[in-house]
Amino acid sequence: MEKPTLPNSTLILIFGILSILTCCCYGILGLVFGIVALVLAKKAKQIYLAEPEIYRGYNNVKTGRILAIIGITLSAIYLIVLIVMFSIYGMDGIYEMQNEFYREYGGADF
Repeated sequence: MEKPTLPNSTLILIFGILSILTCCCYGILGLVFGIVALVLAKKAKQIYLAEPEIYRGYNNVKTGRILAIIGITLSAIYLIVLIVMFSIYGMDGIYEMQNEFYREYGGADF
């Protein structure tokens, strides 16, 4: 008989990957996916450690947890940089920097 997979092990892995992929969406989405993945990974780890011989898929949980930590870190850094940029330059200053970048390297003028 085949061992059952840990609950949410694939979902934890997917959320860990999504936390990295969405870290540049103003940092918010990456934080959400990363935190949810960490909470689910903690529950799955408790279930696995209670009876490790019954379940399979713990590698997905470990990998998803590591990816979630990386995603949370990247999202937090991006969010902090974004807050600092807005506090220093303001919205008009950021728009001006973007327009200057587009004029210098080619692109649409906003």
